[in-house]
Amino acid sequence: MHFYGHIQEEDPEIYDALVGEDKREAEGLELIPSENYVSRAVKEAMASSLTNKYAEGYPGKRYYGGQEFTDKVEMLAIERAKKLFGAAYANVQPLGGANANIAMYFALLQPGDTVLGMDLSHGGHLTHGHPVTYLTKIFNFVRYKMKDIETGEIDYDDMRRVAKEVKPKIVLAGFSAYPRELDYAKFVDIAREVDAVSVMDIAHIAGLIAGKAAKNPFDFGFDVMTTTTHKTLRGPRGGMILTRESEELAKKMDKAIFPGFQGGPHMHQIAAKAISFREALHPSFAKYAKQIIANTHAMEKVFKEHGARMITGGSDNHLILLDVWKSFGISGADAETLLDRAGITLNKNAIADDTRKPMDPSGIRFGTPAMTTRGLREAESAEVAKIMVEVLTKRDDAVAAAHTKVRALALSHPIPESFI
Repeated sequence: MHFYGHIQEEDPEIYDALVGEDKREAEGLELIPSENYVSRAVKEAMASSLTNKYAEGYPGKRYYGGQEFTDKVEMLAIERAKKLFGAAYANVQPLGGANANIAMYFALLQPGDTVLGMDLSHGGHLTHGHPVTYLTKIFNFVRYKMKDIETGEIDYDDMRRVAKEVKPKIVLAGFSAYPRELDYAKFVDIAREVDAVSVMDIAHIAGLIAGKAAKNPFDFGFDVMTTTTHKTLRGPRGGMILTRESEELAKKMDKAIFPGFQGGPHMHQIAAKAISFREALHPSFAKYAKQIIANTHAMEKVFKEHGARMITGGSDNHLILLDVWKSFGISGADAETLLDRAGITLNKNAIADDTRKPMDPSGIRFGTPAMTTRGLREAESAEVAKIMVEVLTKRDDAVAAAHTKVRALALSHPIPESFI
């Protein structure tokens, strides 16, 4: 645990909050699939002197002086990212996944142009064209859905029909709550048929791809990939844009990030990204990525045994989307609160064609990246799923006992010393 000596002296209120968060993470289990723990080295980079430095521009082409070391850091991050994902070009400056997606749109589109992306209610992401975002005031988003919620099958024939009709400039794949692997070849075929750029948002599964536990969309001909650098990739919170082979597309992405969308890059964050990419290139990371999926399958098996309804019927990756309203007669919001009291942190989530409100939906979303970092394997993952079923079934009567079990599991599988 960090002791934050200087913060304790300078700002006791912030110190108390930090210590409280450390305690919460240590004594509970983190199941939010977009969260993870980062290494001590990544944390040190985030707190380094690079936070002091403005570095507007790109390596060798900065607007300020004193860039000898920032250039070195960014080039290391770029080269490692390219090696990790088989890309020809990489922009490591996006401050987050949303920033990466927004810049990508502005690089490829003119106002009024069309994007074909996954509907949020069927597993997509806000930045893929949900009506509440400002992007929809500028670009035209047409959304596709699953044709079979129980299996997760996407209606690719209908996608092709719609693409021919609306002529999108981007065919966008990717998701935030979709538990299955996409048919990348079909996305690329559809994009090429309508002369669109094929883009895959790999934010959730970047670590699985890096660890060779999931397919790489570039192997199927995708033109561009956007991603976050946290989640399964286990780096700092940030974003990145990768280009498979087109120098022209890469230049458009660079120009869209800076000066188009962002100012000076956060060099401390880029140093942390570079470190996490080096960690992901280590053979041990491949074992970690495979274990994430094995742990998900162990949880999936328990929910199947109890007859719980999982959207798409299960999972191919790191997350499960559970219909708790139909399975246990409880809303997603109430399930989130109940499980939080038991020491299990996850998030409420809408399910496909949900009839309930977004802030009180029918589902919960959870996954295994963070608990796999702690060393939990199949047996412990199954135990966590059983505890969840117990709490969701017996509610308040089961919370105290569940909290004791969760705390025991957490303390017997502490966050690795190199991650605190």
